[in-house]
Amino acid sequence: MPPARTNTMLIRTPEGVTFPLHLADPVTRCLAWLIDHFCILALAWIIGFAASMLRWISYDLSGAVTIALYFCGSIGYPIVAEWFWRGQTIGKRIFRLRVVDEDGLRLKFSQIVIRNLLRFVDSLPSFYLVGGVATLLNSRAQRLGDIAANTIVIRHAQPIVPDLDQLLPGKFNSFRGYPHLVARLRQGVSPEEAGIALRALMRRENLDPEARLELFAQLTGHFAELAAFPPECTDGISDEQYVRNVVDVLFR
Repeated sequence: MPPARTNTMLIRTPEGVTFPLHLADPVTRCLAWLIDHFCILALAWIIGFAASMLRWISYDLSGAVTIALYFCGSIGYPIVAEWFWRGQTIGKRIFRLRVVDEDGLRLKFSQIVIRNLLRFVDSLPSFYLVGGVATLLNSRAQRLGDIAANTIVIRHAQPIVPDLDQLLPGKFNSFRGYPHLVARLRQGVSPEEAGIALRALMRRENLDPEARLELFAQLTGHFAELAAFPPECTDGISDEQYVRNVVDVLFR
């Protein structure tokens, strides 16, 4: 008997903080796949048109190049898109879906490759029948490629801008003096990471002192890797204030 299905998956950090992830339903994933499929067909048409020029040399060479390029394009498109768009393709971006690690960790390139190489198994015998049945039977709506790669597909709702004036009253933000670094930070931070930082600030009073220090130290280290602000605007501020500044520039 398959495990009970749930629309929400809870990720619990070592510091005792729980973050919910909303799982994408099979219907929405199917619609996103249809859009990606049309993108692949458009790419295949371009490839076929370019390869047709080789017919002047050899029909067999033109056919072989077309097949090889179509295979590379159909597999390479989702791999490249999900890597550079942090777990999203065009179809997933339209329906606000994202591929993430099932343990809430950063998505690895090897995971993206594995889940997309196994698409040919999920698509058997046609129209993703195997993958569709797997998502219906799996409690996390994972197809076989997701199970092998330890990934899940989540749906993130339209972000709600919090009342930062109430959350961060009268706090000077030294980061605003470096707009190019703020822009880099906004580009590198995913909606899930921004939400985690926001919820950490909102729940900070419920954390044990040691867990609170550890959590904000980890968040500060992560954001500092994405955009290194100069020492003159970070010296003398705590990790919690660092995260406050990050949340301020992300949500305002």
